[in-house]
Amino acid sequence: MASFSGLRPGKRLTLSHIADQLGISTATVSLALRNSPLVAEDTRATVKRTAEEIGYIYNRSAASLRTARSQIVGVAVHDILNPYFAEAFAALETVLEEQGQMIFICNHRDNVKRQRAFINTLLQHRADGVILCPSVDTTAEEINRLVGQGIPVTLMCRQVPKVWAPCILGDDVAGAYAVTKHLIERGHSKIAMVGGRRDSSTGRDRHAGWCKALQEAGIDPTAQLDLPEAMTQADGREAVQTILEAPDRPSAVMCFNDLVALGMMPMFRRHKLEPGPDIAVTGYDDIDGAAARTPALTTVQNHPDKIGRLAALTLLRQIAGERVPHTPIRIEPELRIRESSPAPGERLAPALYD
Repeated sequence: MASFSGLRPGKRLTLSHIADQLGISTATVSLALRNSPLVAEDTRATVKRTAEEIGYIYNRSAASLRTARSQIVGVAVHDILNPYFAEAFAALETVLEEQGQMIFICNHRDNVKRQRAFINTLLQHRADGVILCPSVDTTAEEINRLVGQGIPVTLMCRQVPKVWAPCILGDDVAGAYAVTKHLIERGHSKIAMVGGRRDSSTGRDRHAGWCKALQEAGIDPTAQLDLPEAMTQADGREAVQTILEAPDRPSAVMCFNDLVALGMMPMFRRHKLEPGPDIAVTGYDDIDGAAARTPALTTVQNHPDKIGRLAALTLLRQIAGERVPHTPIRIEPELRIRESSPAPGERLAPALYD
């Protein structure tokens, strides 16, 4: 145990005490406690061991006053329970933690008031920056106000027009176009779209891709069943009855995401319709488990790991003082063709029962 007999009882330990004990500067001690690569690994280990022995606790608030950094980053998304966002969060968390950032997360559930309350809390804690999958009703003005105050902001997965912040997202028009065109090429002409909040850029873009593929094939989108807003497995289950009761029932359904599709498929079975041969179903996002269903789900790989990682790196560049272009960066999606989207009446997956 290191000895500090010269200290009066109740005297707060400081960086200087560790520095004096080890014969190094207080700046070196501070960098070592923040895992800076500027300090040799052996020195970092010695500093941390000494700090632990004497009971020194690193004062993040005091450090932030000296460095103008809090080492806090806020991340807000609308559905952390969606495996897609869990994957994106895991990727960005890895990048941010490597740089010593602590992450505060908000599941705003598309409630803009929750999002604003979270951002206000971040401002009170002098957060270094914000990664935001913006809630519906988020305005460019409120984001630009943050940027104007010098707060680094990076948008992820959803775009808000006319913002002064970079945005990392998938090309949702291209992805929805590709999966809809695939269904048309399989011989489907009655293709419903289920899901997507059309007040969000993601909902609008995937709907636009669906419309574009139909129109190119000479199919009127307005004559197709179009059910907006569905986002979850529960929403997918609820949509099945509407599909079954449609006057001109579709032979295929393009779902806004995999959750909607995976909620829908077992409900079709309950109504004696087998997903695939009786009604084709496609998803979007290619979440974990989509390929393991029977039938395996045709979907669009939207690369949440790439989006999360690039969002984190983009924010870190801003925190470091770089000027980052506001032009959105779109990650190219990939169509994953599997068993759930055959031609009408065709079976690609093994039957679950005879």
